[in-house]
Amino acid sequence: MAGQFEIFTDAESNVRFRLLGADGTVLAVSKAFQDKRAAADGIMAVRECAGTGLIRESHATPWGAAWTRGSQPAQQHSHRRRHLPAV
Repeated sequence: MAGQFEIFTDAESNVRFRLLGADGTVLAVSKAFQDKRAAADGIMAVRECAGTGLIRESHATPWGAAWTRGSQPAQQHSHRRRHLPAV
């Protein structure tokens, strides 16, 4: 079974959607939308770009702190961008 999108109203009465995996695991939650129609448009936008979206590394920590070279061991790597196939 494929994953599915679920439109819901959160505790603050905002309309949102979440992407559920085949096993029911929440994979992503959207921003707040004004109504269900706008949320459905957001789902269509995600569907359109998800299959062709590139994976890119961000140089910030999840907590908002800046990443510095000194904070990680030195690694030799190329700066080429690679397109990984969607799975």
